[in-house]
Amino acid sequence: MRCFRVTATPFLSSPVMAFSLRAATQQDLAEILAIYNAEIASNTANWNTQPFELSYMQNFFTELKHHNFPLLVAVEDSSQQIAAYANYSFFSKNSGYIYTVEHSVFVKPEYQGQGLGKRLMLALIEHAQQQKLHMMVAAIDAENTASILLHQKLGFVQTGYLPQMGFKFGTWRDLVYMQLHLEVTTN
Repeated sequence: MRCFRVTATPFLSSPVMAFSLRAATQQDLAEILAIYNAEIASNTANWNTQPFELSYMQNFFTELKHHNFPLLVAVEDSSQQIAAYANYSFFSKNSGYIYTVEHSVFVKPEYQGQGLGKRLMLALIEHAQQQKLHMMVAAIDAENTASILLHQKLGFVQTGYLPQMGFKFGTWRDLVYMQLHLEVTTN
């Protein structure tokens, strides 16, 4: 996996921050899990309601590696903190979906709005194209308009709207399905 450098200017008058994108390692899993569990506890981008243990993330990481699926991290260069992570995995375990993947991107709140989600998405798309995958699917909470807009800008199209598919924080949640055709055409 290639390493990418991203320079972003945060909101307010903070100094410019630089980020590197790289493949996650076993040593990153605790930080990745902290991002994931914080999302579970406070937001609706993920509809899990209970935090996970490190063993869950270790098994997830092993499963991704087994199938040559990426787990990428965006690292803030000066602090070496993981600011965001992204991955994709099978859309379904049904063998007919072998060329279709579903992705996830999670950015720590203090690093949102700096282009990390887009950079991670572009890296996932490139990786999926190199693997000759056919379709990438996004399952997005219908109220997450920032994510929906980002996906549209990257070429994803909405292909489904499923009302009241999940329940979190005392509210029924609607789900938007978006997908991107990954095949690279050559002339």
